[in-house]
Amino acid sequence: MFDGNGKKVLVFGSGKSGIGAVTLLEHEGVETILYDGNEKLSREEVAGRLPEGCRTEIVIGAFPYERVDEIGMLVLSPGVPTDLPVVQDMEKAGIPVWGEVELASCFGKGDVLAITGTNGKTTTTTLLGEIMKAYKPEVFVVGNIGNPYTLEALKMTPASVTVAEISSFQLETIHRFAPKISAILNITPDHLNRHHTMENYIKAKEAITENQTKEEFCVLNYEDEVLREFGEKTNATPFFFSSKRELETGIFLKDGEIIFRNPDEVRVCKTNELQLLGTHNYENVMAAVAMAALYGVPMDTIRDVIRRFSGVEHRIEYVTEKNGVAYYNDSKGTNPDAAIRGITAMNRPTVLIGGGFDKQSEYDEWIESFHGKVKKLILIGETKKKIAETARKCGFTAYVFADTLEEAVTLASREAKEGDAVLLSPACASWDMFGSYEERGEKFKELVKSL
Repeated sequence: MFDGNGKKVLVFGSGKSGIGAVTLLEHEGVETILYDGNEKLSREEVAGRLPEGCRTEIVIGAFPYERVDEIGMLVLSPGVPTDLPVVQDMEKAGIPVWGEVELASCFGKGDVLAITGTNGKTTTTTLLGEIMKAYKPEVFVVGNIGNPYTLEALKMTPASVTVAEISSFQLETIHRFAPKISAILNITPDHLNRHHTMENYIKAKEAITENQTKEEFCVLNYEDEVLREFGEKTNATPFFFSSKRELETGIFLKDGEIIFRNPDEVRVCKTNELQLLGTHNYENVMAAVAMAALYGVPMDTIRDVIRRFSGVEHRIEYVTEKNGVAYYNDSKGTNPDAAIRGITAMNRPTVLIGGGFDKQSEYDEWIESFHGKVKKLILIGETKKKIAETARKCGFTAYVFADTLEEAVTLASREAKEGDAVLLSPACASWDMFGSYEERGEKFKELVKSL
């Protein structure tokens, strides 16, 4: 039950999640303060993001500590680190700290199916959302996928099903959030600039099952050693998927076919019936199928949807072909492991555009995955010199620097020959040059189409 202690709720962060939180709280009659520490913002700019008639007070810049006594709860947007001094000071003052997911789940009704993991979240969430829409009339697809949970919560009823993509940032601030079925797709190094250690990052991901019981399921990747071990200690009942071996109970890939066994064996479909390519996508499909089947969706319904599903924007997305060169937008490849999957999916000699915001990742495995596929690497952004140093260490010297994405696309188009591919798969976040990976991907597509 929500309790702001009869005081104002401070919503920290004026992006989509913060606006959603303010909108939800105001609808429920809770007095709010919308705070953003970015001094470059103006109150007018932030006010323009709010719905008409919103009464929240807007505070920009240095936090006014003299007003702490007015605050009964702090709601953090996912992009706000929990170790900021202002956040820690409020915790010390006994002020509860919630995140957007916790707030939304407090007001939302119905069942929640929640997905986390380093890579594949958006594809799996989108696919599971399509399966559930084919099965139930009231389905909401929310979370880190771009549609704030808080903006949909009040529309939900006891008959609703919510499919939620949940990031590690959002899981840091849950307290009672308890999905009916959860999934952790994989865990590889990411966001270490935020979590600082792999132990902290793993702990955040595993928190998705914190409030589940043995009557509820968590779908896990058997081929991820961390998750295989986690299956032995999670509160939920584990249900594994595997792309490499047959499972006694679970969903697995065998001889080019997806098989679901629980305990009866059901042949789901052959991988060549899917429009998605690559083992990583077969894993995403297996996770979505498992979650839907465990929820009770008939396999015929599941089978029909997964055969029609063509993927998501910005994830190894075919853009166009020009002069015999195929262009692909993988802007959502925001870490080395995701970008490796982009490279693996290429079946042509590839000119690769990489680089961006530094999340303290290491790039050795990414460079080593080139395996003769990458004929030229064009580096942009904050990490370009760091990646170049790694490339030299790994014996890869076919790289050049570009100052902008525009310059990178021009260089790539000159370098690529008929029969080649140009792939934007940065292995980095976008925040040094763009507001989001979506913005970066849209710009890439615009530049390619104007060549």
